[in-house]
Amino acid sequence: MDFTTDVPIYIQIMELIKTDIVTGKLQKGEKMMSTRDLAVSLKVNPNTVQRVYRELEQEEVCFTKRGMGTFITEDEGKISELKESLADEKVKLFIEAMRSLNLNIEDVIRKIKFYEEASR
Repeated sequence: MDFTTDVPIYIQIMELIKTDIVTGKLQKGEKMMSTRDLAVSLKVNPNTVQRVYRELEQEEVCFTKRGMGTFITEDEGKISELKESLADEKVKLFIEAMRSLNLNIEDVIRKIKFYEEASR
């Protein structure tokens, strides 16, 4: 993973995991990689991954079973809520970017329709 400098690494890793959950790459109830294994695969300090898992657990995105590891939540409502939250953030960033280009809503809608049709 290539990390950007404008957002803390642990937040970028959290976003990656959340995205993997809502897209189905990580399934509900699935055991997550150990902190050490994930740290090695992402080339980050294990303490960073520990913080990620702790934050995700506080957000109820995952849970820990003592001696067994950390698991993705099985709460479908939480996953739906997570999906909505990620979508809201992406739309917000998109709108801000379009405004910075001085595009009005009609131009933006026209562009969205054009790219939607082109991707079919």
